[in-house]
Amino acid sequence: MKLVFTVTNDLCYDQRMQRICSTLNAEGHEVTLVGRFRKTSPLLPAADYRQIRLVCWFDQGKLFYLEYNLRLFCWLLLQKSFDIYTGIDLDTIMPCLGVARLKKKKCYYDAHEYFSEVPEVVDRPLTKRIWEMVAQVCIPKVDRAYTVGPALAQIFQQRYGIHFQVIRNMPLQNSKTPSTPQLLNPSTSPIILYQGVLNAGRGLETAIAAMQKIEGATLWLAGEGDLSQELRQLAKDLQVESKVHFLGYLAPDKLRSVTQQASIGLNLLENRGLSYYYSLANKAFDYVQAGVPSIQMNFPEYLALQEEHRVFYLINRLEVDALVQAIVHLIGDNELYLALQESCKIASKEWCWELEKEKLIAIYA
Repeated sequence: MKLVFTVTNDLCYDQRMQRICSTLNAEGHEVTLVGRFRKTSPLLPAADYRQIRLVCWFDQGKLFYLEYNLRLFCWLLLQKSFDIYTGIDLDTIMPCLGVARLKKKKCYYDAHEYFSEVPEVVDRPLTKRIWEMVAQVCIPKVDRAYTVGPALAQIFQQRYGIHFQVIRNMPLQNSKTPSTPQLLNPSTSPIILYQGVLNAGRGLETAIAAMQKIEGATLWLAGEGDLSQELRQLAKDLQVESKVHFLGYLAPDKLRSVTQQASIGLNLLENRGLSYYYSLANKAFDYVQAGVPSIQMNFPEYLALQEEHRVFYLINRLEVDALVQAIVHLIGDNELYLALQESCKIASKEWCWELEKEKLIAIYA
């Protein structure tokens, strides 16, 4: 079958879509992934599926989304028909559904998050109402839908009246995961790693502030985002520049290598909207695959995973002192650290794309 997937990013760093498209291409489907080209976009990585990037005049805000949706609609309309049009999140669902109905083809919906409940939207009433209207109009009309976690699937099913399947955002098994637990090397500086976009609600300000009270360790931030400059300025203002390293965007292979070097992973989401509270971030699984104990918020999905395998250090509140206590505890308690590493080793064999992809293949079979 001919499949098209649509996103609003520039494709280079989207590991979830790279895995999805490569998997379905290997199953014999003819796959096209459509994103956008930005002024800062690097060359596209080689892929075994077709990649298209649309050029826009606007880079962000309402005008960007309006322009991108119009360009995407025109591009899809002018192409030869695909068998299935899959919109990734609400910001691309309208063109996919519109063209699919015009061409009498199927439209699927892949919800990476609860789009109208992300921090960038939830505190802006007009923007939130617009996206909720898009959701109410479009989601009940798609032919199939899936999302990244059980909690979101249940919420979506109740709200939109259609069944949502669950395809968790899991990485490929990491062949370099340590076969035996390893203590932190006392002669080297522990690396505390955050990987992902530098956006609001990710607890990054708290992480940087915590470095004022942590000695002998460094914080690495792998990614860029809306807060890139503000966070760099915050590190200067708090005089922790020497402890906080901004790595910028990293290609997936390079990011996996960096994660392998980390001592502790961070996934610190603020409880600002249902999207974050019920999230199941890919970085949680990336840390597990690398054998890296991580600090996570005590939110429903991470608590459920913790009940399966004790791989996280869960904190109840996103505050500097709570985070400092967690980091110091992990660095100083060898027994706890080794136990979490051992659990990561076991969980990595279960929480991997090699097993999870079978559900995706069935959806598009």
